[in-house]
Amino acid sequence: MNITVIGCGRWGSLITWYLDRMGHRVTLYGRAGDPPMERFLQTRSNDMLTLPESVTLSTDINCTCTCDVLIISINSQGLRSLLENELLPLGLQDKMIVLCMKGIEISTGKRLSEIVEETLHPSNRVAVWIGPGHVQEFYAGVPNCMVIDSTDEEVKQRLVSQFSSDLIRFYYGQDIIGNEVGAAAKNVIGIAAGFLDGMKLSTLKGALMSRGTREVARLIEAMGGNPVSAYGLCHLGDYEATVFSPYSHNRKFGECFIRGEEFGALAEGYYTAAALHGLAQRYGVELPICEAVYRVLYENADFRAEMDSLFSRSLKNEF
Repeated sequence: MNITVIGCGRWGSLITWYLDRMGHRVTLYGRAGDPPMERFLQTRSNDMLTLPESVTLSTDINCTCTCDVLIISINSQGLRSLLENELLPLGLQDKMIVLCMKGIEISTGKRLSEIVEETLHPSNRVAVWIGPGHVQEFYAGVPNCMVIDSTDEEVKQRLVSQFSSDLIRFYYGQDIIGNEVGAAAKNVIGIAAGFLDGMKLSTLKGALMSRGTREVARLIEAMGGNPVSAYGLCHLGDYEATVFSPYSHNRKFGECFIRGEEFGALAEGYYTAAALHGLAQRYGVELPICEAVYRVLYENADFRAEMDSLFSRSLKNEF
């Protein structure tokens, strides 16, 4: 396959390295002057990996015109701008567009695949690539399982067959609503886990995982998805990499936030917390953990007080 990857951050660079390793023809696109891209142009490396000479590096957005598969891995809140200002003018058609990013647009509450479908030409077919794993571990040869989902069965089948290897075992997703919402929401649970670490309450992570999955399942169902998806690789299956791992940006962000320390890297869960707050109101779904994270991040609520509030909720059956 001829593949172009947009986004030269952690995941964009890892995807580029991985697909080149699989024998595909891969181009990594980044804007001229963008520090990560400039570093790749100069050294072909970042702090985590080195790209082989077989990978093409480009700062010309027109490189997307000749690919079969276009993979996008950027900040989720910047997706619409990329589509409208850079890709739409190119008139792209008949591409497989794969979103390897997790989030929900704050202003609209829309899933990322919805934004692509409503913006680009309808002949383009959209898929999502989600699931657990960290760049450092994949690059070191540590395998994991992930999911590719799409409403187009042919695209899903083709991508899974072309992208699976001894390093990543892909499963066929069966619920794009649930998979997108679950993947985005797990970053908010990751921030909550960081809050617990920062308060030295890490023993509560088991309860966080159980109850967090339950509330996200309710939201998925209210949005028209399958609530069981929350218990799959998109959400619960990604908790080890998000709730416990030292590599998790969202967990580390939450820990630093509680401790009053600076954290300079992207934590998608910060934005997703605001998006979930809006969805909870729209669909009338209780999301006590996600709402607690929202209040701490956006309303300066005290985390200890939020914890007390969660524990003082009315007693009820677990299921």
